Amino acid sequence: MTDSKYSGLTVVLGAVSALAIAAPAAAQDFPTRAIEYIIPFDPGGESDITARLQEPLMEAALGVGVNVRHQPGGGGAVAWSEFQGNAEPDGHEIIGINIPHIVAQPIQRSDAGYATEDFDIITWFHMTPHVLVVRADSPYETLDDLLAFAGENPQSLTVGGSGTFTGNHLEALRLQEVADVQLTYIPFTGTGPLPAAVLGGHVGAVISNSTLGVQLGDDVRVLAVAAEERLEVLPDAPTFQELGYDIVGGTYRGVAAPKGTPPERLDMLADLFTEMNETLGERQIPMGFQMTDIRGQDAIDLMTRLREQYGDFLN
Repeated sequence: MTDSKYSGLTVVLGAVSALAIAAPAAAQDFPTRAIEYIIPFDPGGESDITARLQEPLMEAALGVGVNVRHQPGGGGAVAWSEFQGNAEPDGHEIIGINIPHIVAQPIQRSDAGYATEDFDIITWFHMTPHVLVVRADSPYETLDDLLAFAGENPQSLTVGGSGTFTGNHLEALRLQEVADVQLTYIPFTGTGPLPAAVLGGHVGAVISNSTLGVQLGDDVRVLAVAAEERLEVLPDAPTFQELGYDIVGGTYRGVAAPKGTPPERLDMLADLFTEMNETLGERQIPMGFQMTDIRGQDAIDLMTRLREQYGDFLN
């Protein structure tokens, strides 16, 4: 992390470690060893920040260690592929998951290495609307400025984002279509490298998550937000819809276990994530996160809705 807004994370972690989360009701034979919690992106992004906040609470509730491990690559696909191939379905190995990523990649790639339906989803615990961000001294004062340049200079404007066939990438594709412009999308290995990319002028703009706009503050200009209404954490940033472009979307984050994990262990872990969300919301909402608690059939229905939402780009 390179910015001041997240520089308080160490303090936050210290405070969180002191909080008590009650251990959910569970079978007495679980867990019997440390939990492996895999994050399929670089350190410093939303998934990593959340896992680090959850880690001490999980350890206190479960009475075992929690090892957060990063495995970036392929917009998450490297880790998801290895997880489905090797993880034991006993609840001791869990992995961060994102949509639309795990819906889009198996459709768009001939062999993504994993299948959308081969996870046991524990819960989707939050989402972040997408934002279009430029550096504060960028010549693009407004979305119209940026699109005018892109229209006159096809493929000249570079737009960074997290991975390919991820939420950021699909939003860039949608912007191209609704605005009838041609951009050059630059995939990074997660949100973590994006602050340096935009502040260093390595790309002309980034499509990322609301958290990035909050994180970088006055160092950037948020040209538009992909939400139906303006966000409380970014009150001066207009929505795409306000500006005449029907773009609403974001990235959901959650956690999954290998297919075949005992249902009572999935329920126990889901209850724990629900309880942690209630505790962490006070800290994460001001950072730009929107807390959710979506599990069971509702979690599957959400993936179906997003498949339809991005359908024009997934077929």
